[in-house]
Amino acid sequence: MRLRAAAVVALAVPLLLLAGCGNDAASSGTTSATGSDAAVSSDASGTDASGTDASGTDASSSEAPTPGPEVPAASSVAAPVDKAELPTVSGKFGEKPTVTFPKTQAPNTLQRQVLIEGSGAEVQKSDWLIAHYSGQIWDGKVFDNSYDRKQPTGFQIGVGGVVSGWDVGLVGMKTGSRVLLSLPPADGYQSAGNPQAGIKGTDTIVFVIDIVKVIPPTQGGQTDVPTEKLPATVPTVTGDLGKQPTVKVGASAKEPTKNQVLTISKGTGPKVADNDKLLVQYEAVTWDNQPGGSTWKVDEAAQAQGQQAGLQQVPVQEGSPFAQLKGITEGSRVLLLIPATAADATQGTQAQPAIAVVIDVVAIS
Repeated sequence: MRLRAAAVVALAVPLLLLAGCGNDAASSGTTSATGSDAAVSSDASGTDASGTDASGTDASSSEAPTPGPEVPAASSVAAPVDKAELPTVSGKFGEKPTVTFPKTQAPNTLQRQVLIEGSGAEVQKSDWLIAHYSGQIWDGKVFDNSYDRKQPTGFQIGVGGVVSGWDVGLVGMKTGSRVLLSLPPADGYQSAGNPQAGIKGTDTIVFVIDIVKVIPPTQGGQTDVPTEKLPATVPTVTGDLGKQPTVKVGASAKEPTKNQVLTISKGTGPKVADNDKLLVQYEAVTWDNQPGGSTWKVDEAAQAQGQQAGLQQVPVQEGSPFAQLKGITEGSRVLLLIPATAADATQGTQAQPAIAVVIDVVAIS
């Protein structure tokens, strides 16, 4: 994804690399997550989870000789150990779980146990999943959980943006499932550990994950809602809801002098609030009708930088253009107009043209 206008620099946020734990988001990779939800880190290498199956077994996977961090990350879930060697979990789906650890040592392989099997869509590689989760060190210390925040969190699976144990262990799981994952160091934070969370490089970590929703990376906004006619004084937007739109700045369009949001279609989901994170698709053009960036189709220059098309996770916070989306309902398509900015020698920024951005608010994550 690439945007030519610095006025919308926040739109150029790549996949959020969720790194910190507890109440602070630690920095990892190029971007840190806002807020406190951060069960995973891009430090661990992402692996192709296509070899896993829904039962969580793979007889061909080899066990790590030691539980140490130098063992390579697993490419599939290991053959299951005896249930007595894994923690027991009580509580209902969507409720904060109670986890009781056995007195035995932690398994030295990536383990998955389906505690409650859902009946919804299966998680595929590159999907976004909206999930509640609780993460604990094998000694029982909770280092992060979303239940206390009363808000599930969005993660993209199978692309290396989360710890490899999630990338491998969650592919194939169904929406509505509660899953326990036991991650030896190689499948978690590896030899570096996560000091901020109190996780050492030799610690096994355990997650209980409730998969609330699965969203393909190509998903757009709602398609079963009416569209609203835009004023003649703004850029035109054409194209079917839920698909890539076309934005054109015509001669009658008046250049904006302040940020402005106009509704194209109103979704039926909950309203966006301060400090939410959103999964969005967008299409942007500058006021002279030059491409300003897109999640629907990434140009060659952006591809050369490793950027991929598909949903992006962005923050609704002060200073971000997405702050303008507060009060918009999930599922909506809107037109965001951002005024031109002058050059600022003290900040080292160049002048930027006004920009028009069509945004599909796919999910609050």
